Amino acid sequence: MQRATAMAPRGSWPQSEAGAAVLLDYDSRHRRRIRLDCENGMPVLLDLPKAAALRDGDGLRLEDGGWIEVRAAPEDLVRITCDTPHDLHRVSWHLGNRHCPAEIRPDCVLIRRDHVIEDMLRGLGATVEAVHQPFDPERGAYDQLAASHDPSHSHDHSHEDGSGSGHRHDHD
Repeated sequence: MQRATAMAPRGSWPQSEAGAAVLLDYDSRHRRRIRLDCENGMPVLLDLPKAAALRDGDGLRLEDGGWIEVRAAPEDLVRITCDTPHDLHRVSWHLGNRHCPAEIRPDCVLIRRDHVIEDMLRGLGATVEAVHQPFDPERGAYDQLAASHDPSHSHDHSHEDGSGSGHRHDHD
């Protein structure tokens, strides 16, 4: 079985050299070590030095020098639109306040299906439409800073979310 031991972000690897592709949903794209089955049936052992959040279009480097393309699998999502950009910004704030993974587009926001969140969005005046398509949500700010983040630095981001129950995020 081939081993994939390195990952390269979309646009930074020779995509035309991909010998295979692996189709993964959002939850399956945050891994360090797992057996993957490519679309052509080829098994690959993903064996990265640390867990990585793989995105649609990223490349996995095989030990023999070959490449595998990561593709986002279609999922059950909700497409959220609003009458004005201001309303879409307001809705996006509420989604972020609830830590919902979201794919931000100029004219809409995509999230995974959740009837409680969908009801909240309708109550805020948003239009909610069920769709089935690939999901590639925005990466968190801490994910984007991870390369320069000091692993020994741990801190608390306690804040009130208006519900009276603060919550914390520990990063290490």
